[in-house]
Amino acid sequence: MSFAARRLAQAIPLLLIISLLVFGLIHAAPGGPLSLYLDNPNVRPEDIERLKRAMRLDKPLATQYLSWLASFVRGDWGYSYADGRPVTERMLERVPATLQLVGISTLVAVIVSIVVGVGAALRRGVDHAASIGAVAGLSVPVFWLGLVLQLLFSNTLGWLPSSGRASFVGGGLGDRLAHLVLPVTVLAVAHAAGWSRYLRGSVRLALAQPFANAARARGVTETRIVLRHALRLALLPFATVVLLDASIMASGAVVTESVFAWPGIGSLFTEALAKRDYTVLMAFLMCASVAVVTLSFLADVAVHALDPRTRNAS
Repeated sequence: MSFAARRLAQAIPLLLIISLLVFGLIHAAPGGPLSLYLDNPNVRPEDIERLKRAMRLDKPLATQYLSWLASFVRGDWGYSYADGRPVTERMLERVPATLQLVGISTLVAVIVSIVVGVGAALRRGVDHAASIGAVAGLSVPVFWLGLVLQLLFSNTLGWLPSSGRASFVGGGLGDRLAHLVLPVTVLAVAHAAGWSRYLRGSVRLALAQPFANAARARGVTETRIVLRHALRLALLPFATVVLLDASIMASGAVVTESVFAWPGIGSLFTEALAKRDYTVLMAFLMCASVAVVTLSFLADVAVHALDPRTRNAS
């Protein structure tokens, strides 16, 4: 069996286990899927019973799970309890905003990580400053950093908009870029802090290899060794980490989108959580899990294909 087939055979059972956990947690929540209606004094008991039959909540839990799983695989994710719209439609209209935010944040974080990581590997002074910055970036809560940036650059200085994806008056490209600055900064800082230290360590490890010592013996400068050889070797594991974290960033942008009122799937999740809109919550959690497992699978396959050491090990 090929490496990709083995990884795929592991990924499918993992997704099934995750689906069981998601389904069980949602149904174990106080009030269950009908809690939104139970809190409404205008909804009569007979209405609740009718809703249970319509949503098949009167069936055994195992039957409910199998029915939900089959519908989810077909792309039928049900209807939102909050407004009655299809969950698929609600999520698809939010995806572009999240992809834009996560894509630009990832690009900025990668550029910053490469510059800082290489600089830290070459210069001791840069390494000390980068270490302090990385610790600060990893320690500061995302929501706190977002609020501080809003207070400073929006409320105090008035340089940047504090929330939203665009102005109500329908600004152009410049207006949309201005709305991106603060949320992109928050997400990029949170990930560049860890990525830069990882790349710095990978470059340092590459510089300790025999080929680097041979290049030094030939009189090649340290900067040239890093840029021409060590960085190329270090970028493969670095790209793997970025690929894995990109999916986590997409699902973990919930806090950032909430702080900046960014109209993505993260803010949709917080809205659904506040309204106990269980169909949306289940769809979000499963989509996030599928994204993480899929990108992990792609990262493993890519490393296996590009790195001969992993091919020999398997």
